[in-house]
Amino acid sequence: MDPDDLNTERIVTVFGGTGFLGRRIVKRLLERGFTVRAASRHPARVGQVFSSTARPPEAVEADILDASSIGTAIDGSQAIVNAVSLYVEQGAQTFERVHVEAAAELAAASRAGEVDRFVQISGIGSDPQSDSNYIRARGRGEEAVASAFPGAIIVRPAVMTGPDDVFLTTIVRLIRLLPVYPLFGDGGTRLQPVYVEDVADAVSRLIGGRNHKGSSIFEFGGPRIYTYKELLREIARQLDTHIRLMPVPFAAWDALAGVAELLPGAPITRNQVDLMRHDNVAAIGAPGLKELDIAPRDIEEVIRLIERRA
Repeated sequence: MDPDDLNTERIVTVFGGTGFLGRRIVKRLLERGFTVRAASRHPARVGQVFSSTARPPEAVEADILDASSIGTAIDGSQAIVNAVSLYVEQGAQTFERVHVEAAAELAAASRAGEVDRFVQISGIGSDPQSDSNYIRARGRGEEAVASAFPGAIIVRPAVMTGPDDVFLTTIVRLIRLLPVYPLFGDGGTRLQPVYVEDVADAVSRLIGGRNHKGSSIFEFGGPRIYTYKELLREIARQLDTHIRLMPVPFAAWDALAGVAELLPGAPITRNQVDLMRHDNVAAIGAPGLKELDIAPRDIEEVIRLIERRA
């Protein structure tokens, strides 16, 4: 029997269930018949995000930064997904607190609550030894979760794309607006953009019991690897427009991002600049979408969605 047919009595709680990836994971799990809880600091948002969903998730008020608030969300759950992410530090919300300490506390509480499966959303390139506070916290968070919940599944997506993302959507808009497009450095950083819906589908399959030889770490990338320069040219080609590229040193980007972080909604952060210094591609031999029987979609489909939305 297909594991998807046995899901109706299984409760999955998704922390960060209204976010860019989290809400898509929730929808995929609902489609597979799971009973889903979307844990959020603002449960009223759950109803807004899933207003058009035929069978909406249960909204549960919980703050991953408040260990005393997560018990109700975890209670009775067979699986937990931690899709909470932070890109700009604000006050007590630091990378260390969110990606390391809170993730470990959630994993430990899940283990104590006899949860069967724990999925931690991380990212390709996470490195506990990195000089970047963000990248280092992601790597340390993976280690902390694995220690608190042995057998936890770590999911590392490449940069994710979608019609409402802040990566590809921004590039499409700026290519149409700017006479000259600035590169990060010389544009040689390698990227493997992956469609967010494919990542959500993969997470739902992992929750459903599909795995690859009991793997504990998955890296999800798209079907093609581009240098940043190649990616911009490919996007321009699909938009049927001309693009002129200009190399910009990373030091200049650091200075620009430092100022941008003072603005509401920070259009670019120093952590994003740090990420662009390093290749963001799935490791050779790492289990990924293929091992979960998912054919990843290329950026062409996402660009069509972005254009239609615009």
